[in-house]
Amino acid sequence: MDWVVVHTIITIAGVVGLIVVLKVDPVISLVVGAAYMGLANGLGMASTVTTITEGFADIMLEVGLLIGFGVVIGSLLHQAGAFRRLVLALVRRVGADRMPVAMTSLLAAIMPSIYVDVQVVLASPVARSTAPAIGRRGLPMMASAVAIGIFAGYVFMVPGLSVLLVTGTLGISLGTWLPYGVVLALATAVITTLLIGLLFKVGFWHPETDEELDEAMAEQEAGDAVHEGDSQLPLVVLFLPILVPLLLIAFAAFASEEVLDFSNAYIAFFGDASVAMFIGLLLAYVMSRLTRGSAATEDAMRDGYHTSGEILLITGVGGSLGAVIKATELKTVLSDLFSADSGAPIILTLLLAWVIAAVLHLAIGSVSVGALAAAGIIGPVVGTLDVAPVAVGLAIASGAMFALHVNSNFFWMFKALMGLSTKGTFKTLTLATTVGSVVSLPLVMVAGLIA
Repeated sequence: MDWVVVHTIITIAGVVGLIVVLKVDPVISLVVGAAYMGLANGLGMASTVTTITEGFADIMLEVGLLIGFGVVIGSLLHQAGAFRRLVLALVRRVGADRMPVAMTSLLAAIMPSIYVDVQVVLASPVARSTAPAIGRRGLPMMASAVAIGIFAGYVFMVPGLSVLLVTGTLGISLGTWLPYGVVLALATAVITTLLIGLLFKVGFWHPETDEELDEAMAEQEAGDAVHEGDSQLPLVVLFLPILVPLLLIAFAAFASEEVLDFSNAYIAFFGDASVAMFIGLLLAYVMSRLTRGSAATEDAMRDGYHTSGEILLITGVGGSLGAVIKATELKTVLSDLFSADSGAPIILTLLLAWVIAAVLHLAIGSVSVGALAAAGIIGPVVGTLDVAPVAVGLAIASGAMFALHVNSNFFWMFKALMGLSTKGTFKTLTLATTVGSVVSLPLVMVAGLIA
């Protein structure tokens, strides 16, 4: 076995062991893991430090403002009672027991986003607020539903970034992909949510060790129980700070060159995720000032700043570990596997594509980068295979979703925003993406046989 593979396994297992077994703080554990990975693979001391620093900076450049703006929007809406009112309305219409399936279907097939970070920032308060209506297993059910809904949409539905990367690299038209993607996204999300729900019915969840609200988030949750101060604005108006950014981002994605190709500078500007989220923050701030006054608004802003600080730090350090792993030559170890696959049966070819994408994601910690790297490895030989390119692309998408874990900055965002412990995040996010990846594989194989 190549030493880069050995060191990658040691790094991931070591970080998990430090956090889960020895109870070492995640920030410290992630930095130790990143340092080991860099030094053990010969990056050198100076290059390892530089890569760790640049990895932190790159993640902050990508999602720092999204997290900050999104958490403050959530804080303002929490204090206005928006999520309590939404949950009551949804429970009346859908029923508490159907909420996980409704939420995952919404995220996967109706509101897929090119930015998973935006989705989790905006969906997590709704999920947390809905959880008590379901009961003791409400939080893990809703967290799992959000997790698989987001990533099934991300890897299978336009305009998910993984879809755009894979189709672009393999030369697959979005029109060819879309019918398969819709079915796979929805089926994967719903089946996975139902399967995981069975586990939580038999004592798989322990709130005392699996849930971990920070102080600011606990204050927000407690504030939801106070009804007298709820904003009386219509619910659809109250949620404009969430709906407007999503619509702006989605419109810009569909207008982009990769999809319908009618974008311009104005569409690109207002559809930029950070700009769209800031517009949402402005809407939330103005509505709060007009309906609840400056004092209540400032209290909510302070709570949001408090909550976002920890999330930003742990997210950035997660990005550092991912950057160090990407700086190694892991993907070259896998590049020769597919070159010998020409003429193999369809099922074996799709399975190999799935495995390569899964291994790359496990190591790198990014679904989109794992999918892109796998497509880059397979792309040069895809024309020689006896399999439709769209089926190979779907297999890559399925594999790239496998087992999101500690080397992903999203893992730490999800943990903090959902109010989970590290163990609880494994039982929801990691389990949901693992089950979802495995559930979607036979569906991809069926697609490969009929494509």
